Amino acid sequence: MKDYLSRYFVAVTGRKGKWITLITWILLVGILSVLFPQASSQKNDLASNVPTSALSQQAEEKLKAEFPDEQGTPALITWYRSNGLSDKDIETIQELTNQLTVVPLAHQTAIIPYHQLPIEVIRQQISEDGTTLVLPILFENNLATSELKESIQKLESDATEIFGRNPFNTTLNDETKLHARTTGPVGISIDATELFSQGDLSLLIGTIIIVLICLLVIYRSPILAVIPLFGVGIAYGVISPLLGFMGEHKWIEFDSQSIAIMTVLLFGAGTDYCLFIISRYRTYLTTEAIKEVAMQRALHRSGGAVAMSGLTVVFSLLVLLFAQYGAVQRFAIPFSLAIFIMMLASLSLVPAILAIIGRLSFYPFVPKLEEDLMKSNKKKSPRKRKSIGNSIGNIVTKHPWKVTILTTLILGVFAVFSIKTEYTYDLLSSFPEDMPSREGFTLIEEHFNAGELAPVSVIIDTEGEKFNVGEELKQLDFIAAVSEEEAGINNPNLIKYSIELETNPYSNQAMDELPIIRDTLEDKLRESGIKNPHDNIWLAGITAEQYDTRELTNQDAKLIIPIILIMIAVLLLVYLRSITATFYLIASVLLSYFSALGLGWVILHYGFGVEAIQGLIPLYSFVFIVALGEDYNIFMISSIWKKRKVMPLLQAVKEGVAESGGVITSAGVILAATFMVLTTLPMEVLVHFGTITAIGIVLDTFIVRPFLVPAITSLLGNAAFWPSKKVHVKEKE
Repeated sequence: MKDYLSRYFVAVTGRKGKWITLITWILLVGILSVLFPQASSQKNDLASNVPTSALSQQAEEKLKAEFPDEQGTPALITWYRSNGLSDKDIETIQELTNQLTVVPLAHQTAIIPYHQLPIEVIRQQISEDGTTLVLPILFENNLATSELKESIQKLESDATEIFGRNPFNTTLNDETKLHARTTGPVGISIDATELFSQGDLSLLIGTIIIVLICLLVIYRSPILAVIPLFGVGIAYGVISPLLGFMGEHKWIEFDSQSIAIMTVLLFGAGTDYCLFIISRYRTYLTTEAIKEVAMQRALHRSGGAVAMSGLTVVFSLLVLLFAQYGAVQRFAIPFSLAIFIMMLASLSLVPAILAIIGRLSFYPFVPKLEEDLMKSNKKKSPRKRKSIGNSIGNIVTKHPWKVTILTTLILGVFAVFSIKTEYTYDLLSSFPEDMPSREGFTLIEEHFNAGELAPVSVIIDTEGEKFNVGEELKQLDFIAAVSEEEAGINNPNLIKYSIELETNPYSNQAMDELPIIRDTLEDKLRESGIKNPHDNIWLAGITAEQYDTRELTNQDAKLIIPIILIMIAVLLLVYLRSITATFYLIASVLLSYFSALGLGWVILHYGFGVEAIQGLIPLYSFVFIVALGEDYNIFMISSIWKKRKVMPLLQAVKEGVAESGGVITSAGVILAATFMVLTTLPMEVLVHFGTITAIGIVLDTFIVRPFLVPAITSLLGNAAFWPSKKVHVKEKE
């Protein structure tokens, strides 16, 4: 195996091979870009998150088949005037509904004909304080967000002509104007897509700038700062058309969120892999006169760790294919493909570029041969410089118990707060407060019953039995209103009720109320002689879908987390051949994960007033913190493993920490900084994810990797390598 690797390293960095490698990658980008579409053109932001097997989706199918009158995706146009809607306001709204009835919007299926109703009747639909009116407009199901956006833009254009100004483009605190906001599923979908599209370019630019700044600060070389970015850019040029090709053929689905996070991951992890190669290359340039040979030795030294780290992340991300929840499952292929291509580029393209440029890559701090320095009397002997890494190495080997206990206590205290973390599945709460759909929902919530925004549809199979459950439902104190019973058009045994909850239909409280509704109905059906009432009840609507989301993500976490841990354990066992080391390496990263979750909650909740973080964050963050955190452990522990074969263990720990300390710290800072770029986006879900993941990487970089893991290794001694063959090298006296 080693012979094949040696030949490969020579092939990609030799005098001719380095040029062939560079040209091959550039041609590959060009060919793929010509043949295949880019990933951005194949995004599907309407891809379903909840599978058809979920109860809420089964209920939706029942609605379509038996109660077609309700079919359509609603846009709730919320009209508001703080000092009360006037008759003139109502007349103008009537004029608008008349126009939309005569000339419907594209894909419009229904609208309430306010123009056919007397003003007195319409006033009965206005809020009790007389300030707010909701006009529902239904559109065809399964439309692209871009199509819905075009229809709403046409609505705003029509309203501008009729009102003489655009009521959708106002400030709500202006008491002199009539305001309009689009909310409901249509408004929320448009705003969600808009937020991500606004962030795409700014995210890419922000990530490049932060990586460039970090590289300039670390290496103080403009050429070296550009090389990793060039490598990542070429890798992205390969990844994007490959994803576009798979998306075009419907092999996979991905959305804006997937592409946004993939970009951050690619730049962060990709730059890290490049740093490990660059660090070794710089070291060997001081002992090797021939730049190609120096690169080959650097690849021999770090190539295995880079490949192992990359494969660990790739396999961890592929485990997401087991997820049932769509938004999680859609991460698997884009993320794993990105890391795999970037790993290949780090082991071929980037070394080839460095071999071409050679020592000039580090200009103006060009590494010189030690023997040349000695000849010029600039350096009398190749003595080692004292560094922070050396000091840390001394501390962890001299006081391993103290270091282990102290770091475990620090991380443990943070981890305790993870138990207190509150979660939400409310999409609207992740929007900025001034987004139109959130403003519209707030108006409905403040002036009507919040449940009117998204009622719960209850469908019951009576099996021919006669009973009225409407009264039973009305007795539940969290239900504001229950509609009249409606029978199915094909199956008269199916009846439906529309329920308005007292609470925000997007809230955790609303989700917690659904099992109570189901239990109440099951009891009623059981009393009526129906044997399996659970199979005769379906709940539909946004609250039911969010309930399924919570259940599915919890199930996904219970499945995916153990699989990832087992898979990483197997990879570590194969690479390290040590059960002991595998156990404490995984345990250390798990501890840093829970610490990140706890510290993230403390910062977000107590520092920024966040009431709850998005429910998907724990699983998202787990995959990245554990997989990427294990990367750093692999780089550091592999250095110790190699050194302990030629020196005493404690000395190997000291030198391993010192040798890997600088580059891993630099890599950790860059990776954490790239994830922090997500906090600049207007979507709270990405802000929470970026914050917690960055914290996890920082904890792993500055506590787990330099202190905790080396201290445990020092404590265990040769037991750290069990059951691999022991290597006895006596301590120097």
